[in-house]
Amino acid sequence: MKEFVEFIPTGICSRKITFELDNGKIHNLNFHGGCPGNLTAISTLLEGSDAVKTARLLRGNQCRDKGTSCADQLAIAIEQAMNLDTEHRKAS
Repeated sequence: MKEFVEFIPTGICSRKITFELDNGKIHNLNFHGGCPGNLTAISTLLEGSDAVKTARLLRGNQCRDKGTSCADQLAIAIEQAMNLDTEHRKAS
């Protein structure tokens, strides 16, 4: 089942993150605002990737002294969209 996700991140340059989840896979990822070269590359690299694995990989990634990053905010968006227990995931 396809689900369209729209997430408003905090603490980063990007104003919005959108993507589709289809059977646990990420499709049509788009960062609105932010660093276009890097974020376009991330979107291309993650097309069709497993959402849970992606969230685990990207969670906690930092940008400068912001305490978060576009990748970290994407992980949070995925976790929220999939209703993942983030405390359990962190312990894994």
